[in-house]
Amino acid sequence: MLRKSLPTRLAATAALLLAAGALSAPAASADAAPGDAYVLTVTTNPTSTNYQERHVDVTGTVTKADGTPAPNIPVTLQEVVQFTTWNPWGDPIDPNYYEPRDLGKPVTDANGKFTIPDVDIDRSGGSSLLNVQHDVHITALYDEDGDLNTPQDGYFAETTVAAKTRSSSVSYSVNKKKVKASDILTVQGKVALPKGVEPQGTEVFLQTYWEQESHVKVTAEDDGFFVLSVRVSSYDDTFTLRTAPTDLYVAGAVQKLPITNTSLPRK
Repeated sequence: MLRKSLPTRLAATAALLLAAGALSAPAASADAAPGDAYVLTVTTNPTSTNYQERHVDVTGTVTKADGTPAPNIPVTLQEVVQFTTWNPWGDPIDPNYYEPRDLGKPVTDANGKFTIPDVDIDRSGGSSLLNVQHDVHITALYDEDGDLNTPQDGYFAETTVAAKTRSSSVSYSVNKKKVKASDILTVQGKVALPKGVEPQGTEVFLQTYWEQESHVKVTAEDDGFFVLSVRVSSYDDTFTLRTAPTDLYVAGAVQKLPITNTSLPRK
């Protein structure tokens, strides 16, 4: 996907957004927009990855407005893993947050082409994979004067790589299905991951209230077992388990618990 320039509204925060991989891109077009000096594109081969095959070649082009190749152009490339922002209130906030990784700054050749081979499409940090999105973004940026505060001479392109996941599940038992304020609710269970994937390190989150995504968290043992305990509050109204495996290519599981809090006001 391509972009004619960084939008003016992002001028003041362009540097921060670039570092976060947060810049958006409009629909792709092969032609320069009026006033543009260049057209920037970026693609990957293949366009999707899976548990066994996690690498792609990143390629792209920079051409002048008349379609001729633009040589010796430095292009900043990033791989950006995106996460869904927890926002049950519907606040006007960024629906995503970002984990970027710099891929390098290749320079276009005589034909206006650039390449970074064998890019690993995977997580780049040690953060929790709760709420991770499985379309990984590859972003490309060329800024003519190197100043992101002058967005009129910046060119941005983006493409996505679909990381195809394997499924997982979680089983559980609870010490009681009807609770009241001050009760101790204990949930024990086991996470089940695909054959050959170790469950050790999988995070398990327990939600008890609609505004908070989790109240308590534990890490599953080597065999996948876990135990969670929480003191019930009078307003707890949402009891849900969520898991976050440590592998980007293994999807987490969600399980609603059949818990009734008798301390809640009757509707």
